[in-house]
Amino acid sequence: MKIIKGDKVKVLAGKDKGKTGKVLQVFPQKQRASIEGINLLIKHLRPRRQGEQGQRIEFPAPMNISNLMLVCPKCNKPARVAYKYIELEKEGKKVKNKVRYCKKCDQALS
Repeated sequence: MKIIKGDKVKVLAGKDKGKTGKVLQVFPQKQRASIEGINLLIKHLRPRRQGEQGQRIEFPAPMNISNLMLVCPKCNKPARVAYKYIELEKEGKKVKNKVRYCKKCDQALS
């Protein structure tokens, strides 16, 4: 999955199309992610004891990854993400690291 927790994403489809937000949670098996302040749903809770009041809880529901596009932190534009291997030297040994990078500005993402 090319989107991880903490990424800034733009919504491509749905009721919040065009909005951007930070990824709070990712569900890889279901190919879904929940984004801060986007796709908000209201859940009504009944009172548990007598004399208590019911509540309305607003929470961001997970949405499909295909409706999201990563916003590159370097160029600050929505861009496709790809992977490539970068060779690093650790303690005299060459090690290949797999990193995500922006297809627009060709910069590695953290």
